[in-house]
Amino acid sequence: MFEPVRTRRTFEEAAEQIAHKVRTGELRVGDKLPGERALSVQMEISRPTLREAARILVDAGLLEVRRGPGGGMFIAADVVPVELVREKSTMRVGEVAAVLEARRLLEPRVAQLAAVRATDDDFASLERSIEAMRVICARGHTPEDEDRLLQLDVQFHLGLARAADNPTVETLMRTLIRQLEIARDMAMHLPLVPEWTIEIHERTLAAVRSGDPAEVEAVMDEHLAQLERTWEQETARALIRPMPDFLLPHGGW
Repeated sequence: MFEPVRTRRTFEEAAEQIAHKVRTGELRVGDKLPGERALSVQMEISRPTLREAARILVDAGLLEVRRGPGGGMFIAADVVPVELVREKSTMRVGEVAAVLEARRLLEPRVAQLAAVRATDDDFASLERSIEAMRVICARGHTPEDEDRLLQLDVQFHLGLARAADNPTVETLMRTLIRQLEIARDMAMHLPLVPEWTIEIHERTLAAVRSGDPAEVEAVMDEHLAQLERTWEQETARALIRPMPDFLLPHGGW
């Protein structure tokens, strides 16, 4: 479940790895982490280093350590403070454009594959992400809800990748989505519009359910173009590069 930790500041990477699994929905409130010995073996770190990582997460309110029989480390919150998952590196403007181009190359095909392979459980998981957004909007969302809404957006897109039923594709999408989060933090500061996000997710889910590749292509084109337009507005640059027709958006922007 967890990967070896390789950097010098191992306790920080260990904390970020656990936090990222909460952000992407792999770990949820109430989930119990592996025991200290097992988790330190998985991450290939010492137990004192793991305890330091746990302390960071406890201080952030993300982890709860319970003592005694039945105790252990439990996930205590579903919203991850941004500083726990913020990438330490930065991207140049051109690199952000490359991430958006890679997304247009990959994600519509992922959604079309999901339209062929998704199970009832996959559809239920995608619907839960949308419903959680609806609940936030129904009670009147505030700026404090933005991190949670962004996490739900991430979980929806990873849900599409899981529905494609190809572990390599899912790994590629996880890498791409992490880079998109960095790009959003760095270069895109327009406020989230939850109503639009819910509506486009509902239509994406309906298109995937339909099994019609053309319908999936059309809705994914609109879905991806929104972030591309935001990038153009924020940077005053155009995403115009020599590209084959299948990479060009169809929305006329």
